[in-house]
Amino acid sequence: MTAATIRTADSQRDAAACLAIYAPYVEKGATSFEEEVPTPAEFGQRIARTLETHPWLVAAQGGETVGYSYAIPHRWRPAYRWAVETSVYVSADQQRRGMGRALCMELLERLRRQRFHVACAGITLPNEASIGLHESLGFVPVGVYRRIGWKDGSWHDVGWWQLDLQPPSEARPAEPLPPG
Repeated sequence: MTAATIRTADSQRDAAACLAIYAPYVEKGATSFEEEVPTPAEFGQRIARTLETHPWLVAAQGGETVGYSYAIPHRWRPAYRWAVETSVYVSADQQRRGMGRALCMELLERLRRQRFHVACAGITLPNEASIGLHESLGFVPVGVYRRIGWKDGSWHDVGWWQLDLQPPSEARPAEPLPPG
């Protein structure tokens, strides 16, 4: 495998390439619970909004975008501001080659530097590849939402995994930093 370059996404330059990776996850299966593929403009807006407070990374190999990862707030209430939800998507021809792992490792490192404390990952079940990736990075299972999403003619469960990004402490944490 040729080494990939992982960098911060650019909402205008990277939207179409990230969307091309994401679209098959929307169109086939229940990895994504979206029912319609967003437009490139909508996807660019998502990237721009995310980058205001959280990282969005892309991996490029040979000049081609082959994957991306990002974090968003886990919930919107103020007490949750130290918790994030992470996602990673890799093009079909790059799966099981370490690209998802590389993206996640860089994402988690950036989240640590921003002073986030907990990373959560929701995984539509079954998905042994994603479970294996997350558990290899130290995520632990914390629960399952049963029959939470309806897609492709059936109900789907979503399992939740969690990773401490900072050492546990009873002290009030420092405020998260902007992405940088």
